[in-house]
Amino acid sequence: MAIQDQILNEIKKFKTIIIHRHKRPDPDAIGSQMGLAQLIKGSFPDKTVLCAGKQYESFAWLGTTDEITDEQYKDALVIVVDTANQPRVDDERYTTGKELIKIDHHPNDDQFGDIMWVEPESSSTSELIYDFFDANKDQLTLPAEGARLLYAGIVGDTGRFMYPSTSPHTLEVASKLATYDFSTSEVNKIEDEIDIPLARLSAYVYENLNILDSGAAYLVLSNKVLEPFKLGDESTSAVVPLPGKIKQVVSWAIFVEQKDGSFRIRLRSKGPEINELAKQYGGGGHPLASGAVVEDEDHIKDFVKDLNDLVAKNK
Repeated sequence: MAIQDQILNEIKKFKTIIIHRHKRPDPDAIGSQMGLAQLIKGSFPDKTVLCAGKQYESFAWLGTTDEITDEQYKDALVIVVDTANQPRVDDERYTTGKELIKIDHHPNDDQFGDIMWVEPESSSTSELIYDFFDANKDQLTLPAEGARLLYAGIVGDTGRFMYPSTSPHTLEVASKLATYDFSTSEVNKIEDEIDIPLARLSAYVYENLNILDSGAAYLVLSNKVLEPFKLGDESTSAVVPLPGKIKQVVSWAIFVEQKDGSFRIRLRSKGPEINELAKQYGGGGHPLASGAVVEDEDHIKDFVKDLNDLVAKNK
């Protein structure tokens, strides 16, 4: 039996379905979560479908999460989308349901769930949710709002279709979603626009980015640096692609200070695979898009040296 059929069979069995995604979400995390919820609600109106996780004002245009009681988990099917590692799941109650399904497009380094559907070659988890619908479209109904959410997730995780993960199938899925009753241009515009504080931080990124001879680049965003911009940690994700627009930059790391003094690393590359380096620093991810952590500012220079060596070796 195909994995999509197995997942559909489990969805049919349960009256309550709770969908989780990762902490500090991006459009794909929310798009796949809310899009799957819309798909299940549109197909099975009698089921209770809930979305777990912290609500962010900047993502209100993609929907809102639900208040969920511990009791509702007892006999629920829990689905975790777009989350490679268990520590990253938003809301630890994801393990308290009756059954657990993982749907993801990251490398499957942390295997969890009674059923796992992981396709690392897929552009996004939103693309996978559409594939799930398409494989069972004789039994499922995708509302226009669900199509909008999945399209938003694909646009977000492909960098407006510029990243190498964009395949002919990705474009085919996007074109099918675009036939639904929503404005693709409106979604594109929302995902591309920034507010004034973020515009000023973008200027800071370009002004202060350190570019090494190898093509490796890095920037440290300490709490002291970020304070005048009045931005939360989640807002810094919008500036991560900016160094990649510079021709001479091959791979880059943006270090964002956390409340405990550690630094979250947002790591990207145009060529050299950086996910193994991320694993050495307690992280992981895709070959060209990963994340990691260093415990304090003193360890930043060690990471930068390793990144520089990796890029120079692959140049």
